[in-house]
Amino acid sequence: MAAPPAAIRLAGATLEPVAFADLEGWAGDDHLAAFRTFLASCRAVTRAAAPSRAAQPMSQGLKAACARALAHPAADAAAARRFFEDGFGAYRIQPAGGGEGFLTGYYEPIVEGALTPSAAYATPLLAVPAELKRLLAGRSDGRPAEPWLDRAAIEDGAVDAKRYALVWLKDPVDAFFCQIQGSAQVRLPDGRLKRYAFAARNGHDYTPVGRILIARGIVPKEEMTLDRIRAYIEANPAEGRELMRMNRSYVFFREADLAPEEHAIGAQGLPLTPGRSIAVDRTLHVYGTPFWIEAALPVSAPGTAEPFRRLMIAQDTGTAIVGPARADIYFGAGKEAAAIAGRIRHAGRFVMLLPRGVEPATGGPPAR
Repeated sequence: MAAPPAAIRLAGATLEPVAFADLEGWAGDDHLAAFRTFLASCRAVTRAAAPSRAAQPMSQGLKAACARALAHPAADAAAARRFFEDGFGAYRIQPAGGGEGFLTGYYEPIVEGALTPSAAYATPLLAVPAELKRLLAGRSDGRPAEPWLDRAAIEDGAVDAKRYALVWLKDPVDAFFCQIQGSAQVRLPDGRLKRYAFAARNGHDYTPVGRILIARGIVPKEEMTLDRIRAYIEANPAEGRELMRMNRSYVFFREADLAPEEHAIGAQGLPLTPGRSIAVDRTLHVYGTPFWIEAALPVSAPGTAEPFRRLMIAQDTGTAIVGPARADIYFGAGKEAAAIAGRIRHAGRFVMLLPRGVEPATGGPPAR
């Protein structure tokens, strides 16, 4: 007798089957690009440790799909499309209470800095302090079990910056945005680029400063972008410093050994792919999971609403990314990517691809 299909449970949502032919834009996507991003994830999926019982069905299903992908890589877009259609089932994520999911964007900042402090370069990106390292022992999420020092305390000297600084930035606002994005390229005075990746956080909840500006009536919700946040902070230094400190979350970094053409490292431990990598809620989803995203996004210019229909791969996470139908799209590095990412705050529809043999179940704990 054949074994019954493994089942996963997704807290806060139901999963409804949908045919690939009914996914708007599916036939026109670049499935080979999605396959290459999936294949990158596969190298991490196959090395992953045994998951929790709740995560086993999805993790084992992905490992089997990855084994097929690594053994027989798709040579063209048609083969890549067949790989996904033959090896996965598509399930639309319906959040509890109705409505759609929510999309934001992120990027890798390119900023100016120096390896030694000076009057011009005075704001550090910090490595993980020894005391926090002890609190993180045995934890895999880079976050202590209880909140540690908050942003204000760290900036006021509770951590020895001269001891733990990896690099010193010219602009304190740049440092704040590097922490929000979780990575950085730092251009030194001699022109060299140094790369830094997320290492740990202090354990305080992330507070979106844009939400505070909206609540105070300073920026209308429909006009909120990262550029508007930055403009307010720079135009109002004292209020801006207080605003940044209201986000008590603080991120620590490590040096990243990356080739110039490689992008920021995600939480899965590998370089991200612009326009194909997404950050998801790690308590609900498994890295390497493919998601079909449908939305209307202002990618080319502010105020536009262009069809965005794309197969994405879960390769990262973030403290602000919470819920079954919630994703942060990685758009790349630099100012253009920052401009695009900064204006993405839009509803979207999520379709989760489950490996064949894995079926949705209702109720119970989340699959992670």
